[in-house]
Amino acid sequence: MANDAPPRWDRRMQQRLARGEAAALGELYDRFASLVHNLAHRVLEDDDAADRVTREVFGYAWENPDAYDPKQGSLRSWIATLAHRQAVHRLREAEARAAADPAGEGTAGDGATGNGATGDGAAGARGGRTAEDIEERIREASVAARADYIVTSMPAPLRAALELAYFDRRDYRQTAAELGVTEDEARRRLRLGLQLLSTARAPLPEAGPPPGYGRAL
Repeated sequence: MANDAPPRWDRRMQQRLARGEAAALGELYDRFASLVHNLAHRVLEDDDAADRVTREVFGYAWENPDAYDPKQGSLRSWIATLAHRQAVHRLREAEARAAADPAGEGTAGDGATGNGATGDGAAGARGGRTAEDIEERIREASVAARADYIVTSMPAPLRAALELAYFDRRDYRQTAAELGVTEDEARRRLRLGLQLLSTARAPLPEAGPPPGYGRAL
């Protein structure tokens, strides 16, 4: 997609990380930190929890640069996938802890928000939910996060058309006029944008758990 880093940059970044260049980690963080945090926050709905996932994602990328395979896609997509998986993992942990301790009386630490098992943030007072409720919450959060990622990653012309049509409530004729394109072109951009968005509900491939980080990522 338009916002993906060039493959050459991806390979060079992977090589620099493998050599242990701290400056490479800083550059990677500057480029993708907001993406990771936004995706994590979309799932967890908590700043502290999203901060934790952000640290975990970049820690994993720093320690396991060889886990990225350029043949499978861009570095940006890999980082986004790590963020999504780790956020879902932390959400499952928080929901399971809240279900086991509905009164929020636990004291063991390492919760999804980093605030212990008191249920702050993402875990907050969710006792009483069934397993089906939890899975539905996770599915909804995952779809929303992936839709956000797709919109921000799609080519600018498609994104502009969707924003005009669905946020500003323009019809395709008005969209064409504001973008300075033909009506056929406006319809084409809207159709392609919607096709991309429809993939937000496609299941993600499962990945084996790497060492550390709560056996996720």
